[in-house]
Amino acid sequence: MAIRQFMALMTAGTTLIAGGALAVEGMWQPEQLPLIEKGLKKKGLELDPKSLSNLTSFPMNAIVSLGGCSASFVSPQGLVVTNHHCAYGAIQYNSSKEKNLLADGFVARSLSDELPATPGSRIFVTESIQDITKDLLKGLEKVEGLKRHEAIEDRRKAMIAECESDAGYRCRVDSFLGSSSYRLTKQLEIRDVRLVQAPPSMIGKFGGDIDNWMWPRHTGDFAFYRAYVGKDGKPADFNKDNVPFKPQGFLKIDTKGVEDGSFVMVAGYPGRTNRHRLAAEVDYTFNTYYTNMKEYMDSRIAAIETAAKTRPELAITYAGTLAGLNNYSKNIEGQKEGFEALNLLNTKKQQERAMLSSWEKASNKDAFKNYNDLNRLIEDSNDARNVDLLLRRAAGSKLLQSAKYLYRLAVEKEKPDAKREAGFQERDMGRFKARLEAMDRRYDQAMDQQLWTMGLKEVYGERKQLPKAYHSLIESANKSGEKAVAEYYKNSKIGDKAHRISLMDASRKKLEASKDPFMKLAVAVYQEELDREMEDKARSGEFQRLRSRYMQNFRVFVEGQGKVLYPDANSTLRITYGTVQGYTNRKGNSHPAFTKLEEIADKHTGKDPFDAPKKQLDLIKKKDYGRYKLDSLGTVPVNFLADLDITGGNSGSATLNGKGELTGLVFDGTIDGVISDWAFDPAYTRSIHVDSRYMLWVLDKFDGADRLLKEMGVEPKASTH
Repeated sequence: MAIRQFMALMTAGTTLIAGGALAVEGMWQPEQLPLIEKGLKKKGLELDPKSLSNLTSFPMNAIVSLGGCSASFVSPQGLVVTNHHCAYGAIQYNSSKEKNLLADGFVARSLSDELPATPGSRIFVTESIQDITKDLLKGLEKVEGLKRHEAIEDRRKAMIAECESDAGYRCRVDSFLGSSSYRLTKQLEIRDVRLVQAPPSMIGKFGGDIDNWMWPRHTGDFAFYRAYVGKDGKPADFNKDNVPFKPQGFLKIDTKGVEDGSFVMVAGYPGRTNRHRLAAEVDYTFNTYYTNMKEYMDSRIAAIETAAKTRPELAITYAGTLAGLNNYSKNIEGQKEGFEALNLLNTKKQQERAMLSSWEKASNKDAFKNYNDLNRLIEDSNDARNVDLLLRRAAGSKLLQSAKYLYRLAVEKEKPDAKREAGFQERDMGRFKARLEAMDRRYDQAMDQQLWTMGLKEVYGERKQLPKAYHSLIESANKSGEKAVAEYYKNSKIGDKAHRISLMDASRKKLEASKDPFMKLAVAVYQEELDREMEDKARSGEFQRLRSRYMQNFRVFVEGQGKVLYPDANSTLRITYGTVQGYTNRKGNSHPAFTKLEEIADKHTGKDPFDAPKKQLDLIKKKDYGRYKLDSLGTVPVNFLADLDITGGNSGSATLNGKGELTGLVFDGTIDGVISDWAFDPAYTRSIHVDSRYMLWVLDKFDGADRLLKEMGVEPKASTH
């Protein structure tokens, strides 16, 4: 194994205290920033690093979450910028055959023209993060399994309920470092979110799935929302009389932009990394789970795309679904390539042998026992995950999923609110209803019927592992295809939005007496699936007990090497930093840090996904750069690379310069670097950003969005060459 490969793994999840050669590694919690203050200043941060730990001061008070993507305030009137692909659901939701915003783009010329985003859309403004580890785990030293899980869950709910006693707030409890520590995050929950601007997909998705995870890139992956509140300034549901939210802070747009070698940092909410997982988990994920999951996704992609050839309306209905499936499928390809290139499994095993050797020298028998117990639990969990994928296939109808969701709600409503399952408490009902509403724009009966039949046929050989209520249906589907499920759709009303939402008020008894075939199936499989859920919870309690102890022992091992351990990403607020720079990919091809406006025209073929709008091509031909040209490049920069440590969920995150100004948005990584979810590889990890100058150029020259530019403090200027 190459030394570089071994070192990439040995430093995964750690970095040098002094911020040495691998200082760009790390998704840092705000509270950890004092540990990397020297590294930040050395790289080029001009702000006081301590200000980044203060969530209510600039620039952190401008950073927000969309609950899956990141974003930031860019005006005093609640204007929010994020990625086009993060707003894709809202663009799709507001699209129709007659008014296709996906194809044509959208610019609201006034506040009254701004459109409601997808039902359930939220903007979360983090106001505080509190360490609650001691209170959450107090007295649980000897408690195991299901009782441990339930004790932690009850305390978590109580802490959240107390936190949310302040109206308008959403609170969450997150675990770090193998659930060895916990934080309570308090966020203002803005419920009235409106679409303000989105470029046409020919700009916002230029290159499409072909260019996804690729470099060079030429994508205008940005869009704007606005946060609205009631006239009293407090969060409220959508109402035409609501007013724009006034944030505590907002980011100034960097009109001059960055150069090759410039300092940049990203503040956002990265989704999930797995750098502290054990070799047994790496083995199962890459050699079993990813293989099965990719086959599942690719077969759905093929089915939807084939159907859309004869029914073009499906391209709109399933646009968001396809985007997500394609993204994850291609991500798995890159993960597996990186897995092989890094010899990841053997390197993980080597890391664990070094750790075990240190425990042997220290005669740490407890650490050995814990490690062995954890591996046995992992093996049991892997078996359960295999069944989970079978269940996903067998229950692959959106109507069945809705029926199961509604029946579970009826069951949970029989309990006191504090004892209900997370997701079914009163605090969740707004999202619950929004989910049922949004299904209408993402559901087609014929397509759903076809996909469900596919899933039922796929599990035929393993049907005995599934609830008995599925067995006869699986056998019928295997024998007669869609005919086996046709009666379900013919005799169900769950596809009707009004009826579906009305069932939120139905009692358990009423649903159990229902003649609706989807509801009957949901009731029939409930108990066996609940039994599996209880087994999962028992494993969860054991994972918390064993993995938290493992991570405490691992921390001692890491700190013994003079390093600082940072936690895996978990959708909580993080900061990462580095430098604008190109790279040489795994194939040996070298690429510069920036792409150019003219390269869009060079890439244009006139066919999706390389079909640039004529107006844009005309502007490029005229060299109508406005004020947005990068002199060293001789044109307007489109996208740029940096060596920042990011992952999914960082999409839409503000890319900041040394002064804390917004100089771009991160929207992707390179295919070579996606393995960094499991092991940081400094040679190939690169983040891809849409340049602020290109965003402004599109708004100014293409959209004529003077209102938005002026709101952000940018004055459009006459054309220049």
